Amino acid sequence: MDLYVVLGVARGASLEDLKRAYRRLARKYHPDINPGDSLAATEFRRIARAYETLVDPERRRRYDATGAAEPLPDPVAFEFEGFDFSVRVGGEAASTFGDLFADILVDRRERRASGGPSRGADVYQSLDLSFDEALRGGARHLTITRQVACRTCRGVGTLSAAEAECPACHGRGHVRSSRGHMVFSKPCPHCRGTGRRVEVRCPACGGQQTETRTETIRLDVPAGLADGFRLRVPGKGHRGRDGGEAGDLYVTAHVEPHPLFRREGDDLHIVVPVAVHEAALGARLEVPAPEGLARLRVPPGTQSGQRFRLKERGAPSPQTGRRGDLVVEVRLVLPKVLDERSRELLREFGRINGDDVRNQP
Repeated sequence: MDLYVVLGVARGASLEDLKRAYRRLARKYHPDINPGDSLAATEFRRIARAYETLVDPERRRRYDATGAAEPLPDPVAFEFEGFDFSVRVGGEAASTFGDLFADILVDRRERRASGGPSRGADVYQSLDLSFDEALRGGARHLTITRQVACRTCRGVGTLSAAEAECPACHGRGHVRSSRGHMVFSKPCPHCRGTGRRVEVRCPACGGQQTETRTETIRLDVPAGLADGFRLRVPGKGHRGRDGGEAGDLYVTAHVEPHPLFRREGDDLHIVVPVAVHEAALGARLEVPAPEGLARLRVPPGTQSGQRFRLKERGAPSPQTGRRGDLVVEVRLVLPKVLDERSRELLREFGRINGDDVRNQP
């Protein structure tokens, strides 16, 4: 059971998002609002367990790391957080008494709005790639978990049944609930105020129209993905309610760093060592590039730290396919002096060029 799916929120949901989702679902499935409905009571326990786990930072961290929810302590009473339904006899109304009526009005608006389709939530996933895999791109297979149409009721949420008196309201068409000294009456949500039942809530999905399913999809990765790049796959998120369109799948690429190349935009940077004679006299070098070796001409008198740009030898853009450049920085490396002949040559070189080096700006 994915606790984020139970609450209908994304994995990066904030504390306020969790509270908002819990209140919305609690108004729908709380046992006081659905008297005698065992399916609603079961669903409310799932919602409450998910909320209690994710609202606690430490429990949430452990759940994100392991994917397993810890057992909660001895039975916990779950209530509408932030609402006080009690009224003191002979005293003033509770501090949130006005919120009660606002909550009832919101609940009625939500019931009216629930008759139309609603879009499904988005799904977020990550994809690990090596540096070379990100540059090449290609097909990848990704396993995702999302809400799809319930196979038992085919995404309707109810099953046909013989017409009978509604067991929740006993044919009255409305149900009553009390809060403190106040009694409220509202249309029965099970028969929609008719008092008769011609359909029953799907036992497999509890009327949610969806079930959680894990599937493997093919993902076409464009060449040149950089670390943190996000891909969007339309329609592969959670299923919408009442025929609403499905959400989207967002895949974030995590690219391993390369031992030689450093990426800036679509340009690749690399440091190449050069010897003293190559820098002084010039040379033609072969330097590493994403696709084999590239030839670099080092002009005479090249200084350590000087940079050269090889056009269109960098990373391809995942949007346009156009390649960036390969930026090569040369780094002067002094040779090891192994014999007297080499020492004498260096001394002679210093006598001839020493003053020129110190007089350079």
